[in-house]
Amino acid sequence: MSISWQGSVVFFGTRDLEAVDRFYRQCLGLPLFKDQGLCRIYDVPGGGRVGFCTHLTAAPLKKSPIITLLAQDVDQAYEQLIECGYQPDTEPKVHDNFHIYHFFVQDPSGYTLEIQRFLDD
Repeated sequence: MSISWQGSVVFFGTRDLEAVDRFYRQCLGLPLFKDQGLCRIYDVPGGGRVGFCTHLTAAPLKKSPIITLLAQDVDQAYEQLIECGYQPDTEPKVHDNFHIYHFFVQDPSGYTLEIQRFLDD
């Protein structure tokens, strides 16, 4: 018997759904999949969904998990976030060990967001 999977959602806690919505939907352009009141779920074109809920504990105390979004044009995402008023941790750069081009930024809930492109594709 085989399970027929229909996708995935990874949920994170937040204190401010409106700030999360501005960041993920307006700044990054992720479509809102479902607004459940206490949770908002965003489609990630190319696969998967990411959700944020006010009833879950927000941003971990020690080290944040990394939410990675894959983009063909990392530089465009970088410029778009700056235009939205966010300051990425560094400019986009090549990471030779992983063969990626990427940068990091903190989202409104304190999670680390990585925008990256695989260089060996």
